[in-house]
Amino acid sequence: MSVLRFKALESVYTRRPLEVEAPSDKISDFYASNVFGKKAMREFLPDEVYKLVMEAIEKGIQLDRKIADHVAMGMKSWAMTKGVTHYTHWFQPLTGTTAEKHDSFFQPTLDGAALEVFDGGQLVQQEPDASSFPSGGIRNTFEARGYTAWDPTSAAFIMGKTLCIPTIFVSYTGEALDHKAPLLKALHAMDKAAVDVCQYFDKNVTKVTATLGWEQEYFLVDAALYTARPDLMLTGRTVFGHSSAKDQQLEDHYFGSIPERVNAFMRDFEVESLKLGIPVKTRHNEVAPNQFECAPIFEETNLAVDHNLLLMDVMEKVARKHNFRVLFHEKPFAGINGSGKHNNWSMATNTGKNLLSPGKTPKKNLQFLTFFVNTIKAVHEHADLLRASIAHAGNDHRLGANEAPPAIISAFIGSQLDAVLNELEEKVHTGKMSPDEKTELKLNIGKIPEILLDNTDRNRTSPFAFTGNKFEFRAVGSSQNCAGAMMVLNTIVANQLTDFKIEVDKIIEKGVDKEEAILQVLRRYIIESKNVRFEGNGYSDAWVKEAEKRGLSNIKTTPQALDAYVSKKSIELFKRFDIHSEREIKARHDIYLEAYSKKIQIESRVMGDLALNQIIPTAIEYQNLLINNVKGLKEIFSASEFKTLAEVQIATIKEVSEHISAIKTGVEAMIEARKKANKVEGARAHAIAYCEKVVPFFETIRYHVDKLELLVDDEYWPLPKYRELLFNR
Repeated sequence: MSVLRFKALESVYTRRPLEVEAPSDKISDFYASNVFGKKAMREFLPDEVYKLVMEAIEKGIQLDRKIADHVAMGMKSWAMTKGVTHYTHWFQPLTGTTAEKHDSFFQPTLDGAALEVFDGGQLVQQEPDASSFPSGGIRNTFEARGYTAWDPTSAAFIMGKTLCIPTIFVSYTGEALDHKAPLLKALHAMDKAAVDVCQYFDKNVTKVTATLGWEQEYFLVDAALYTARPDLMLTGRTVFGHSSAKDQQLEDHYFGSIPERVNAFMRDFEVESLKLGIPVKTRHNEVAPNQFECAPIFEETNLAVDHNLLLMDVMEKVARKHNFRVLFHEKPFAGINGSGKHNNWSMATNTGKNLLSPGKTPKKNLQFLTFFVNTIKAVHEHADLLRASIAHAGNDHRLGANEAPPAIISAFIGSQLDAVLNELEEKVHTGKMSPDEKTELKLNIGKIPEILLDNTDRNRTSPFAFTGNKFEFRAVGSSQNCAGAMMVLNTIVANQLTDFKIEVDKIIEKGVDKEEAILQVLRRYIIESKNVRFEGNGYSDAWVKEAEKRGLSNIKTTPQALDAYVSKKSIELFKRFDIHSEREIKARHDIYLEAYSKKIQIESRVMGDLALNQIIPTAIEYQNLLINNVKGLKEIFSASEFKTLAEVQIATIKEVSEHISAIKTGVEAMIEARKKANKVEGARAHAIAYCEKVVPFFETIRYHVDKLELLVDDEYWPLPKYRELLFNR
C-alpha cells in the first residue's frame, strides 16, 4: 500500500486513550466556572449594577454607558483572576463559522509602565475589519468598516487566555452581517406575539421564551487516516470510497458500548463544555460506525445557538489532543447514515409553563391546542421558507436518503393527536355551539394529557415531528448554525400568532364567546393546514406521490430551495417584523448561493486532483504489473496453455483500462463544465450551473473509482478505505 496510507494505519494501532481527569468528581463544583454568569456578576459587580444588568437581560433594555463601564471593569477583574490577557468580540458572520479578533488588555503609559485596560466602550462595541466577510453586495470590498455590538443576553466566557464576548455583527450602514442579529429580532417578535395570545388564558404571562435543545451528531476519524485523505481534509467528506463489507447493517453500533478512546475524548470535551456553561447531558453511539451524538438540556434559543457553535469549536480542539478529527459534514461517507442536528423547539412562559405541553384542565389544553395548531399552520403556510432555512450543499447529500427526513416539509403529530384535530374539525361549527356540544368538546379536550401518555413514539422520517411537549425539526444539517432554522421558525410562528389574535378579536367583537371564537379559528386552521400533516413513512415513494397530490413542494437541491427567501411572501414576512429589510434578505440569498457554488467547486477540484494525481497513476501502475505478468506467462507457456492461464488477467487489464478511460473522460468533461459554470453571471444562475452541470459528474466519476478500488491490489491503493476509516477507533 502507499507509504502515507501504511504510516497512517501504523500510527492508529499504537494509539492509546488519554487519561482524562475532571477538575472535580462533582460537575456542580466546576459547572460554568469559565462563564461571567450570575454567580460571577454577583461577586464582581456592585449590587445596583448587577440588578440593572439582569433587568436588561430579562427585559431587553439597553444599558447606560456608565453601567457598561462598571460591567467592563468587573468582567476584566474576573477574567484576570483566571489568567486572561486578551479579549475578543465573538460573533457569527455569514461564513457559517464563528469569528474573533483578539486584543490585549495591555496598554502602555507615558511613563514607560503599563496598565490593563478594558472599559465600557470596548465592551459594548468593536470595529473589526469587515472587508473579507460575506456581505452579498451590501458594502464594497474597500469599505472595510463593520461593527460588533455586545449581546448581554449571552454571557461572556473564557477560552484559553481570552475573554470572549458574544456580539452581533452589522455593517457601517446598519445592515446585519451575521446570524445572531436577525435571530434576536425573530425571538423578540415571537415573544410579543405569543404573550398577546397567552393573555386569552393567563393575564400573568408577560414574557414567552423560545427554547431550543439541539442534538449534535458527528463522526470521529483517526487523525492520521484523516490526513491521508485529502478529500476529508478539504471538503469534510469522502468523494471516493467503496462501501465496507460490514458497515451499519447489523445495527450493532447504535447505543452500543462506547469505545474506550472515544469515551476519553467525550469526557474531555464534556468537561471543557461544562466549564463554559454548556449543559451537555447525553452521549451515545449513533447508527453508523464511528458516528456519535451528544445533546444538552434545553435552553433559551439564543444561548443554545451560541452554545452549539461553541461546543463544535471545543470538540474540534479536544479531538486533536486525542488524535481524532471530528467530521460535522452531513454525509461524510456514502452508503451509511449521515449526520443531522435535531432542533427540539418549544415556548416557555415567565410563569413556568411550556406552551406545547398540555395541562390538567380544558382551559390549559385549549391553550396548548392554540399554540400547537398555530405552529402547524405556520409550517404549512411557510414550508418552502422552512426548507430554505436548512438548504446547504452538505444537506443535499443527506435529505431524502434512507436515514434522513425528505426534502418535503411535513409535520408528524401522532395518530392520537391527529384524531383529536380531526374531531375538532368535525364538531366545531362556524355558528354558536349548543351547551351540550361545548360540554362534550371540553371533555374531549380534557383527555389530551392522557392521550399523550400513550403517544410517545417518534416518526424518524418526519422533518418536523411533535414529540410530546415540543416540536423536533429533524432536517437541520449537522454542520449548520441552528440560528438560520430558528430565525425562520420563530418568525413564521410569530406571524401566525399575530394573525390568529387579529382573527379571534374580530369574532369576539361580534359578541361571540372568547373560547368559542378561539375554537372557530382553530377549526379553520386545522382544515387549511391538514395537507402538511403526515403520519406515515416519509422515506417511501408513495409519500412523494401523495405529497405532490397535496400540493407540497419537494425541492431537492439548494439553489432552488433558496428561492423561497426572496419570494414576495417571504420578503413581506421579514419586513413585517423588521427581521430583514429587502436589501438584507436579497444579500443573504446571494451569499448562500455563492457559498453553495464555492463548496461544489472545491469538491470538483478535489475530485479531479485525486483522480488524475493518485487514482489513475495507481491503476496504471497496477495495470503494468498485470501486463508484465501476462508477458511472462507468454514466454513460459505454450500458446494453448497461455490462453487459458492469462484469460482472467487479460480481462482484468481490460476492465481496469475501461475504468481509467471513463475516469479520465469524466474528469475532463467535469472540468469543462466547471469552466463554463464559472463564466455564468449572477449568483443564482451560477449556482444552478454548478448544480445541474457539474454535480452530475460526481457520481459517474465516483462509480468508476470505487470499482477500481475493488480491482487494484490493496497494497497499491493510495487512500485509506472505508473499513479503515470507520472501524479504527
